Amino acid sequence: MLRGPDRLLRVTAAPVAALAVALVSSLSRCSLLEPEDPVVSALSPYFGTKTRYEDANPGLLPNPEAPRRDPELLEETCTPVQLVALIRHGTRYPTAKQIRKLRQLHGLLQARGRGDDGTCAAGGRSLCAALANWPLWYADWMDGQLVEKGRQDMRQLALRMASLFPALFSRENYGRLQLVTSSKHRCVDSGAAFLQGLWQHYHPGVPPPDVAGDRPGRLASAYPDMECGPPRINDKLMRFFDYCEKFLTQVEKNATALYHVEAFKTGPEMQNILNKVAATLQVPVNNLSADLIQVAFFTCSFDLAIKGVKSPWCDVFDIDDAKVLEYLNDLKQYWKRGYGYTINSRSSCTLFQDIFQHLDKAIEQKKSSQPVSSPVILQFGHAETLLPLLSLMGYFKDKEPLTAYNYKEQMHRKFRSGHIVPYASNLIFVLYHCKNAKTPKEEFRVQMLLNEKVLPLAHSQQTVSLYEDLKNYYKDILQSCHTSEECDVPKVNTSDEL
Repeated sequence: MLRGPDRLLRVTAAPVAALAVALVSSLSRCSLLEPEDPVVSALSPYFGTKTRYEDANPGLLPNPEAPRRDPELLEETCTPVQLVALIRHGTRYPTAKQIRKLRQLHGLLQARGRGDDGTCAAGGRSLCAALANWPLWYADWMDGQLVEKGRQDMRQLALRMASLFPALFSRENYGRLQLVTSSKHRCVDSGAAFLQGLWQHYHPGVPPPDVAGDRPGRLASAYPDMECGPPRINDKLMRFFDYCEKFLTQVEKNATALYHVEAFKTGPEMQNILNKVAATLQVPVNNLSADLIQVAFFTCSFDLAIKGVKSPWCDVFDIDDAKVLEYLNDLKQYWKRGYGYTINSRSSCTLFQDIFQHLDKAIEQKKSSQPVSSPVILQFGHAETLLPLLSLMGYFKDKEPLTAYNYKEQMHRKFRSGHIVPYASNLIFVLYHCKNAKTPKEEFRVQMLLNEKVLPLAHSQQTVSLYEDLKNYYKDILQSCHTSEECDVPKVNTSDEL
């Protein structure tokens, strides 16, 4: 009988077929050899949610199996007994909507490049001509899917996490690993790539089995043997915002909810960039819009992240431009996913409570001298999953709200989405059992890590908390935040009856 990670390749049924297909694809077409050092751009720190993980976490060491250990991590008498990780998918392609806008801008430049009015072609080697000649290789089918760099993000994260917490990620614990994912392909594929990284950890130097010719059902059969059940898709947990009627009504589908985003697009900071880019590209400013400028800026980030190349798009903007465009992106995240509206964060209560249910169960099992049934819980979602949760917990809140009119005052803001939720961002809860505790209350402690760095606790600014103290601080969310009530939209009586 196969045991531990060697069970990765046996048979199951339909519920995890999507994940199985992703893992087949991942194992069969990608090499475990990772690319060399990435190309760097001065604009890299300002891409917001399109930021590469290594740009937001520059302290990463080349060897993921010998990661830099945060000195604040507990050790010695305290032993980790459970890890719950929320992980954003890895680097992805642009969405179909972004690709269509890029195609629109590229067509405009190609027209100038052909010299339809004699301007761009006359420049010869000008930036305008370089952009017109730069290949538009994005296609509609890509539509936000995970790229090979995104799989690398996940494999390396798996290697680092397994190396930092070897007891939790032991071969014996593999069968009890629990994996939950959003239904989006990029999240399913990220979970598959993470498992591939664990294969590499358990079998160093051994390439994964060749499963290219296998049927998805055969590969998926690894998971029924897991004591915690097979990897499962759970959008109500990982895409809670899609199931919150109040959020959908008051924010997502509300044309005025992003007022500050739209106002900033027409404000002086963005107008300066529009005029500057129009002159650089030699196109009438009326042919451009803030949305097209933002797509051009993100194209620099996509080319860097996906292909590791610094395209001419990066030369269109300087650092001052990048800071303004970063603020535009942060405004959207703030008002749609962060502190802009209370429902943004309150809609994530179910996910927050789920995390503490796992921790409670682990403590209960430990107190009863039972093995912890789920030592590792991995949950793969989106930036839109993590930002509301972090806001719910009180992190990265500025004294004044971000608005269309206080860009300069917010230059040193805490809420910078690229520093919080880049590609492959992760929020990790680690539960410890401490042997030499003086009282039962001191026996269990918790640390949180954001992007592999210990995150000071919101209630104390300390790097570790007694579990009971942490639960008490978030008592309102754990006991009084009910999704059915939070997300309910009061019905308006439209009848004429008195």
